[in-house]
Amino acid sequence: MMMSTLFTPLTVGPLTLANRIVVPPMSQYSAAHDGIATPWHAQHIGGLAISGAGLVICEANGVTPDGRITPHCLGLWHDEQAQALKKLLADIRTYSATPIGVQLNHAGRKAGTNPPWRNQGASLADEEGGWPTVAPSAIAYKPGWRVPEELDEAGMTRIIDGFVAAASRALAAGVDFVELHAANGYLLNQFLSPLSNQRKDEYGGSPENRMRFPLRVAKALRDAWPKTHLLGVRFNGGEFAEGGLGLEEVVQFARELHTLGYDYLHVSGGYNIYNQTPPADKPGYMVPFAAAVKEALPDAVVITVGLIYEAQQAEEILQEGRADLVAIGRGMLDDPNWPIHAAIALGETPPWPKPYDRFGPFGWPTHQTQEAK
Repeated sequence: MMMSTLFTPLTVGPLTLANRIVVPPMSQYSAAHDGIATPWHAQHIGGLAISGAGLVICEANGVTPDGRITPHCLGLWHDEQAQALKKLLADIRTYSATPIGVQLNHAGRKAGTNPPWRNQGASLADEEGGWPTVAPSAIAYKPGWRVPEELDEAGMTRIIDGFVAAASRALAAGVDFVELHAANGYLLNQFLSPLSNQRKDEYGGSPENRMRFPLRVAKALRDAWPKTHLLGVRFNGGEFAEGGLGLEEVVQFARELHTLGYDYLHVSGGYNIYNQTPPADKPGYMVPFAAAVKEALPDAVVITVGLIYEAQQAEEILQEGRADLVAIGRGMLDDPNWPIHAAIALGETPPWPKPYDRFGPFGWPTHQTQEAK
């Protein structure tokens, strides 16, 4: 029997992954008030690390205090946060060798909000613990939300320094890789989009100008992060809103990142415009974005995401060459053993943790009976 593409190993930069399944970043809004990991993160990330996935990307870590999405988001702007992450990873590595990385982020105008289950994630007022926000332009994300301050050159430099310092702490904590967050309506995506960036200076207007600050951040991070460790980036392939990012400029941005030396391109979409209209009821609705990037940059490693639930669906995406890796987010929360069940569905050996091996479906009496027949 030929091995499925989903369970074929893949070398990405300095890492060789056991399979093509990626756990994407999924914010938990469950950190201590100063951005420190809690027991919730230990069980959440620890469970994902024994799922059988080839790569696990931890949720967005704020690179500065004002860059957090909520007051209960993880951060890497001080050493105590890095120490908590280091202990968490050291514990996990006593039972899992799955590569684990962190996403670095600044939320821009979407910072200082409630978690999504409280008041629909609305901005926090000062008396609720909110804080002033920054963005490429003084445009609120949504009516009634806080209006951000337009970033000046000094503010941009402060944020670039924050990304570099956070990467240094991540390295000291022992992460296997870092992912730069330039997607889903956060600061770097806000600069890229003509809908949220209406500047009149060298950082606004043309696609080249709108890319200028995100590429400054990307270059600073690439220069600071060792080539011995994997470095990836997540960015939007589209916005599901009229007048938003065009696919041509998305490919241009992807090409610049690839040229800088990013080891993978993680193509997402949406969430920069509050009244977006995505076809979110269509499985794999973001795959065309990744496919366009892969077609333009065939030697780049591309991750796709977006309502991918079934093993056969993931297998077909890979076989068709539309991406190199498939990120399973909601599917993993619904079924933490998704990779194991995908392997069974595709006729592969399930990647059970050794202590669980005897309890897997291939040990069930009903299965043994059917095999005997």
